[in-house]
Amino acid sequence: MSGIGQHGGRRILLVDDNVDAAMTTAELLRLLGNEVAVVHDGIAAVDATCSMQPEIVLLDIGLPCIDGYEVAKRIRANADISQPRLIALTGWGQEKDKFASRDAGFDDHLVKPLDLERLLETINKQMLST
Repeated sequence: MSGIGQHGGRRILLVDDNVDAAMTTAELLRLLGNEVAVVHDGIAAVDATCSMQPEIVLLDIGLPCIDGYEVAKRIRANADISQPRLIALTGWGQEKDKFASRDAGFDDHLVKPLDLERLLETINKQMLST
């Protein structure tokens, strides 16, 4: 994988209601040297973003409690949050879904199944644009 070394040392919040997928992705990101917290619903995502102040939030759209679009809007509207890079990780990949992500405040939109190299490239791109 190209550029793996560029992805360590980040503070990442991973939000996905698929527990197995979230834990697997989190472990891979930790192996690259990142600090990764995992939550599984929208309310917990907003709370964790406030307390953790992550650089990157990897956020599923179809979440229990409140969906990822609403989570993104709440994060963007909260002046107490350091405004992380928001990357949608979702099975929703139609153009209307990508537009809705941008409209909600996401910086990027990746479609599952997750391609680790593409995820790492996207993280790097987003961190370079800050």
